[in-house]
Amino acid sequence: MELADATGLNERLLREWLAAQAAAEYVTYDAATGRFFLSPEQVMVFADEESPVFMAGGFLLLAAVYKDEPKIAKAFQSGLGLGWHEHDVCLFRGTERFFRPGYNANLVSNWIPALEGVEAKLKAGAKVADVGCGHGASTILMAQAYPNSHFAGFDYHPPSIDRAREAAAAAGVSDRIDFQVASAQNYPGDSYDLVCIFDALHDMGDPVGAAAHIRRSLAPDGTWLLVEPFAHDNLADNLNPVGRMMYSASTMGLHAGLAEPGGGPGPWRPGWRSAPSAGG
Repeated sequence: MELADATGLNERLLREWLAAQAAAEYVTYDAATGRFFLSPEQVMVFADEESPVFMAGGFLLLAAVYKDEPKIAKAFQSGLGLGWHEHDVCLFRGTERFFRPGYNANLVSNWIPALEGVEAKLKAGAKVADVGCGHGASTILMAQAYPNSHFAGFDYHPPSIDRAREAAAAAGVSDRIDFQVASAQNYPGDSYDLVCIFDALHDMGDPVGAAAHIRRSLAPDGTWLLVEPFAHDNLADNLNPVGRMMYSASTMGLHAGLAEPGGGPGPWRPGWRSAPSAGG
């Protein structure tokens, strides 16, 4: 089998695994030739990291849930939550790989151009902060698109900052990005032309404190770009497939806000879920 030769794995076990993937419609099986293959659509979802619908990061997130189950059980007993930094490493890598396709598809082409005057500033040379940057996917993408601007990426999780620095070096943009360990409530710097938070404000124990610090750190004509998942205010309106996914994620892993100063229990709704630095 070609896959066994390419991976160095056992052919018999790989065939069983491929049969399971075919039954799940993750790969395609040709009965006439006895071969497994990926259709163009399956490639976009499972194999093309640059695809706007790439979903492999979601499997890493699920792996983190299983690995963290004993810790999560204790959090249910104590009510104290589980800090973002206490989760399995699969959560951090999975978060980046899950959110990055959306940033690739929308950040430079749609979101930034929708902000009045911001794109012109970035092209000319602006000062930007990416708060809760995680592994730096969003920061690096902006740095690649706007080489005249300088970017600061902040995250309270040191291993994520280490990974972001490595990724910036690999992308050739280390000269215009400064990644630092810092929280959303006290990151350094002021007079930022643009401050961004991507899919992270709802994860913080003190989102109001973070918002106040962002306001203080902006230039008088600065802009705050906030990207958040949509939800209805009422529980009954969220009882749908998207709500099922979000409530499950909040229950099983994204409750680090309870472990932060100022954190407290709250239902999943706009502006509240729980777990700092979920950004890509």
